[in-house]
Amino acid sequence: MAGAPSCSVIVVGGGISGLVAARSLVVEHGVPAEQVTLLEASERVGGVLHRREIAGNPVDVGAESVLTTRPEATALLAELGLDGELRRPTGVPASVWTRGALHPVPRGTLMGIPGDPSGLAGLLTPAEVERADDRGREHTPVTGDLSLGELVEERLGAAVVDRLLEPLLGGVYAGQARRLSARACLPRVHEAASAGASLTATVAELTAGTGGTQASPRAATDGAPRPAPPFASLPGGLARLPEEIAEDLARRGVDLRLGVPAEALEQTAGGWVVTTGAGERLEAERVVVALPAPAAARLLALASPAAAEQLAGIETASMAVVTWAYETAALPALERSGFLVPPVDGRAIKAATFTAAKWGPVGDGTASYLRASLGRAGDAAVLDHGDDELAALALADVREAVALLEGAPSLPEPVATHVQRWDDALPQYAVGHVERIAAVRAAVAGLPGLELAGSAYDGVGIPACIGTARAAAAALVAGGTMAP
Repeated sequence: MAGAPSCSVIVVGGGISGLVAARSLVVEHGVPAEQVTLLEASERVGGVLHRREIAGNPVDVGAESVLTTRPEATALLAELGLDGELRRPTGVPASVWTRGALHPVPRGTLMGIPGDPSGLAGLLTPAEVERADDRGREHTPVTGDLSLGELVEERLGAAVVDRLLEPLLGGVYAGQARRLSARACLPRVHEAASAGASLTATVAELTAGTGGTQASPRAATDGAPRPAPPFASLPGGLARLPEEIAEDLARRGVDLRLGVPAEALEQTAGGWVVTTGAGERLEAERVVVALPAPAAARLLALASPAAAEQLAGIETASMAVVTWAYETAALPALERSGFLVPPVDGRAIKAATFTAAKWGPVGDGTASYLRASLGRAGDAAVLDHGDDELAALALADVREAVALLEGAPSLPEPVATHVQRWDDALPQYAVGHVERIAAVRAAVAGLPGLELAGSAYDGVGIPACIGTARAAAAALVAGGTMAP
């Protein structure tokens, strides 16, 4: 490519952020592929995008879907030629398991904040439903950041936080509503609250035409068509995405080094030196650090103590995903795609997915899968159990919930069980997170040739990670930084 920059770059981290950063450097910015090295500590790429063979089929044991209402992921899938393979959920609705029953996830909610409180009937008491509508009330504009739980409880009542906000946030952040930042997690809601606007009216406006979080395309009870779900996956699992990127990078000539942890990062007169776990010193003009917050903090300890201190202060959540395989012929019909569980109900699990109901048949359809997730920030004691006991606890909860479905079906014994643990997998966007990340970026702003990417910064979802990766690559080639 004429005028292509010639520089050596090391990308540290082989999750979706590091892979996209490396690809962006080569494909979008013309950095010669042979000048790009990607280091990954584990023996595979993908981070929390991971699949395992269970009962003869590859099955996601980490993230299973990607948000398609943002352009970053859909654009990447199109670039890789995967957009034509996208699988959408079937439209079978999800539920909230609380107060001894399975209640449909209400339409028109944003992370559990209702735009139409009338849809909460049954899930909440009549008094709680009335409390959940803040239209027509005067609201003092909020100043500064505060937790989502604090904001929603003050405006809409504790029941909305406990029965809706908590389970939905638990699925995305594995966090606690009363500790997560409103400004970082739902910036448009925080902006509206800062202007003294109604949360109910704001969410109604934001979810108009989409159905909101967990929307289903099936017809509503009033006959109105539901919009298409805002999520998608891939045949064979969403973990195909990082695998496809890695294969693309290898074909182009990028040096992918798996099983090579980066232990230290030092600035030199000519750029940077990365020291690997084996003691090898790798020189590069520029570096992208695309690691989870704890690992990034350790790596930046010498190069930027201030940034390292801020990153080390980001709490993380650990979780586990238990997957069961069943003979499809022996599995009863499940008319829900799964359910969410509020922590206030005291269950071991926080969510469950009935894969066949949600996504349709897997492989040749002879095996069907259920999965459950456990663990959240500040409440990880359940993860102290061994794998067998953890799976048994989770299955007991799932069996109890399934028995509440029409006809009181019972689950047969699974033919296979897999437990996948994710330690320190999800950063917690606590109150003050936006200011913390601004401090991180300010600290690295004076370090030319160093950029950061990943889930710790601008969002934990795949599209947000892709966005930080592409921004880091662009800034690196331009010689700037991501500091505001």
